[in-house]
Amino acid sequence: MSKDVETLKRRMPLIEYLRQHNWKGSPVGRSEFVGLCPLHEETHPSFYANTRKDVFYCHGCGQGGDLIRFIQLSRHLSFRQSLACLDLQTAPSDDSAAVLEQTAAFYQQQLDHYPEALSYLNTRGLHDPVLIRELGIGYAPGGTLRRSLTAQGHSFARLHRLGLINVQGADALYQRIVFPLYKGQQVINLYGRSIGSAFAHRFLPGGKGGLYAWEKVRNCFEVILVEGLFDYAALRQAGFHNVTCSLGTHLSADQFRQLCEGERTVYLTFDVDRNQSGQQAAEQLARRLVRQGISARRVLLPEGHDPNSFFVQGGDAHQFQTLVEAAQL
Repeated sequence: MSKDVETLKRRMPLIEYLRQHNWKGSPVGRSEFVGLCPLHEETHPSFYANTRKDVFYCHGCGQGGDLIRFIQLSRHLSFRQSLACLDLQTAPSDDSAAVLEQTAAFYQQQLDHYPEALSYLNTRGLHDPVLIRELGIGYAPGGTLRRSLTAQGHSFARLHRLGLINVQGADALYQRIVFPLYKGQQVINLYGRSIGSAFAHRFLPGGKGGLYAWEKVRNCFEVILVEGLFDYAALRQAGFHNVTCSLGTHLSADQFRQLCEGERTVYLTFDVDRNQSGQQAAEQLARRLVRQGISARRVLLPEGHDPNSFFVQGGDAHQFQTLVEAAQL
């Protein structure tokens, strides 16, 4: 039993489970975060999550323990019920992976048939057909996914459960450029970037995996870390192969562990926003990495730019390399 419990807990770190359930924590040390307690009402943060020990403790209500204990308390379940709940949420599903893979392939087939999608990629500076195929980029035009997948034997209920369609049967990623996200060889999620007026970013329910395309760079001594997938694509297209993407500025526990796997220098190339949120996140991440013995440097793009817009506005590989070489500690 204890071996099975540890296996379950390794599938889902406590901090990642908390974040998936909308808990917001701020770093207060090398491996600890603090935020409002999800188990009781409070106005001052007293709930601590330790990523090294994978445990929590609330100084307000006095509750503490591991992920299983948190599920017991938050959902009012028995120990065995909590195990079953976690198993259901984290168990790898070959069936789900197959549906997501077929969905990604379907969207890839649609891309060349919709000029508005190709035009959007062009405005984002992405035009290399080889790279587009390598990344599996597709387009969700809407109105056809359900018919295609049900013809392959997948039920409406299954497609809705995976978040691919809504209750009316419409595509959840309607009018979005789609990137498949992988864990190993399996598609575990899809990211959609709206080309219209809808909210810009959307993922399907469930985990996003680790750092994007990490397997390609895990043995590199120098790694460029960017926020978004279009940033990643722009750098790859410019000839930089030591690039990975965190899908946002706040790394999951798994993503942070990946960066700390070995000796390397990480070049944090986050957006230079007017509100400085990207650079503030980069500074915080740099400090965390340094505490773990990882060399971290911040690449300072021109104000108002991210890596994608840098190249769209005329920047080239040589200019970007100069910025990397001038990166600050």
